[in-house]
Amino acid sequence: MELPGKTKADTWSAGQYTKFEKERNRPVKDLLAHISTDRVRKAIDIGCGPGNSTELIRHQYPDALISGIDSSRDMISAARKRLPGISFEIADISNWQTEDKYDIILANAALQWVPDHAQLFPRLIAKLTEGGSLAVQMPDNYNEPTHRLMRTTAAEGPWEKKIEYAAERVARQSPDWYYQILKPEAASLNIWRTTYYHPLSGGAKAIVEWFKATGLRPFLDPLDAGEQTAYLDAYTSAIEKAYPAYADGSVLLPFPRLFILATR
Repeated sequence: MELPGKTKADTWSAGQYTKFEKERNRPVKDLLAHISTDRVRKAIDIGCGPGNSTELIRHQYPDALISGIDSSRDMISAARKRLPGISFEIADISNWQTEDKYDIILANAALQWVPDHAQLFPRLIAKLTEGGSLAVQMPDNYNEPTHRLMRTTAAEGPWEKKIEYAAERVARQSPDWYYQILKPEAASLNIWRTTYYHPLSGGAKAIVEWFKATGLRPFLDPLDAGEQTAYLDAYTSAIEKAYPAYADGSVLLPFPRLFILATR
């Protein structure tokens, strides 16, 4: 996982992230299923988190030499425990340097935290072997109620000045923009968008727990413990209204994601 420059990478919690691992694995499984690269000798998972996506690469390509990088020490520690036979290193995607070439570069829910996609995506494709694939999945939920309410809650509380920058997220572009940037660099290019509908037990609190591991981090990290509690109480109340629970207490969370598969 990557964080914006004004937050701390080590505030990521592998334990919090894996609470919804089954749901988080659905899009990366779909992405890997679309890769048609014939022979995979070397693959890397950039922004690997606790290694759940890396494990899926290993399952699909058991003979490949696989590695992973992430900016969070906690995530890398969890990944190393999970997959002791795989090399995991602490590194930031935005300044990742390597002379190696890869048959697959996987970026699962990571590049939305990394700036300057006009430079980043061609630079990643340049690290591919001939016929290699860059496989990217990014949440596309900036305008969903979950994220609009993060910004509204930030602007309406006594913590406004502390977290006013948190709304300054890395701009994700339109599918057309990515197509135009990548088409000259790729022999083949596939872009699609899927909305997943995740049933969660626990109502609004389950949605808050989900995003405490990801989207809420820039809002929570600058606050002290008391402010975090107050912010989360206000945010949870707003989420309860936007996502009313069913009679059994469950809630349905729509989660749109953008997929990009570029083969060199």
